[in-house]
Amino acid sequence: MSATAITPVPVVVVGAGGMGRTWLRVVLQAQEARLVGVVDVLEGAAERAVDELVPAERRTEIVTGTDAVTVARQASAEAVIDVTIPAAHHPVTADALHAGYPVLGEKPCAATLAEAVSLAGHAEATGRLFMVSQSRRNNPHLHEARRLAEELGGVGIVDTRFAKAPRFGGFRDAMEHPLLVDMAIHAFDAGRVLIDGNPVAVTATTYNPSWSWYAGDAAATVAITYDTGAVHTYSGSWAAPGRETSWNGDWQLSCASGSVHWDGENPPTAQPEVGEQIDGRAPSERSRWELDASLAEFCAALRGASVPDSEVHGNVWTQAIVEAAVRSADAGRRVQLAEVLDEALAEARELDLADGRSHALSAWKTGIAGLRTW
Repeated sequence: MSATAITPVPVVVVGAGGMGRTWLRVVLQAQEARLVGVVDVLEGAAERAVDELVPAERRTEIVTGTDAVTVARQASAEAVIDVTIPAAHHPVTADALHAGYPVLGEKPCAATLAEAVSLAGHAEATGRLFMVSQSRRNNPHLHEARRLAEELGGVGIVDTRFAKAPRFGGFRDAMEHPLLVDMAIHAFDAGRVLIDGNPVAVTATTYNPSWSWYAGDAAATVAITYDTGAVHTYSGSWAAPGRETSWNGDWQLSCASGSVHWDGENPPTAQPEVGEQIDGRAPSERSRWELDASLAEFCAALRGASVPDSEVHGNVWTQAIVEAAVRSADAGRRVQLAEVLDEALAEARELDLADGRSHALSAWKTGIAGLRTW
């Protein structure tokens, strides 16, 4: 569906901080969406964002406030974009869904895996779309790498190497697992684009170099096993000065009839077992990237296109990999995704019982069964 083929979706952006402002710029430039409201819990923050980012001639069209549902109703919005802090994702998204608004949420899906599973239930109960913007999967080079791998028989082993040395300051420096929780989630999700099937088990080791400026473990080695037999190995560090990789990492894909390499920035290349190297196709001028692609896919789904791969039930798998990796690193053992998903399901049922608006999870036999049957 082309960008000009759909009626723009009037949307409210919730969250006017740094990432919220990034999303505001994306929406303001998009053909598929129309900004009609801005929300932030801090008094005056939404108004300041509008004054600073929205063209003067459009500012009077934008409704502002501190409550997402109230602003959405006042603005005649059709959807909500949740760019709040992770701790607010669950209440903001659940309230919007039950008020009748589809939601596009910034990653992670929720602050905890249990809250993410709960939101899958709320989406089922309301029948509204909840899509998570796992934006780094929206990279044309990544999808070209998959295409090349399929020509070589499909991916059996994916190796990702990641090396960066950012000095963020702030909350990341104090996190227990900054790399796993805040960055590796992107690589884990990208691996799911490349590999058929669903993850079943994770083994992870984390560590912190002696020179690291992080309080928690800034490096990790992770192996993710899939139900198809494929394995994704990840070796990364956020305290790796010198020869750094791209922010997307460096990827090697092993296939039955050759291999594919992607440096994370340029078109991938394939090396067949027999024959010359094959250069991957460069993205076209019409290719959509990252947040822009997430917004386009979300709006297209609301106008009748297929359900996005990052619909909440699909995205929960990625957050479950992160949870399993952290648990594996802390416990020193291999962790099954069935284990973490079943525990999350039990906790999510308690959350929903207290909330009282959704009973959808009562029909889930197991965490994995609930995700697979949707």
